[in-house]
Amino acid sequence: QVQLVESGGRLVQAGGSLRLSCAASGRTFSDVAMGWFRLVPGKERENVAAISRTGVEKLYVDSVKGRFTISRDNAKNTVYLQMNSLKPEDTAVYYCAAARRAYIPQGQRDYVYWGQGTQVTVSS
Repeated sequence: QVQLVESGGRLVQAGGSLRLSCAASGRTFSDVAMGWFRLVPGKERENVAAISRTGVEKLYVDSVKGRFTISRDNAKNTVYLQMNSLKPEDTAVYYCAAARRAYIPQGQRDYVYWGQGTQVTVSS
């Protein structure tokens, strides 16, 4: 069992930066891959970034490549999403999720634990 709590979301101007954090409790955090997702009303949930158990493998959706960086600190049971050069289209509720296994899943269905989300709003 893993409990996830996101933080760091707020209102920011376009071009600004934010760092989201996801604190995990439970014994298995360091054993599993983690992902960040975002949801905009009327759109499908989007997998923004993912990181493997060790942090060696990272994946990003094309729209955030070069701007967002996912990282994790297994000693602190925390995964981060550093977001730079933010755009209004990045506005969404951001969720972190824990996968079943150590490697990055191919589909969202293999993420089994989810946080409550944190709102990021980017003003133009």
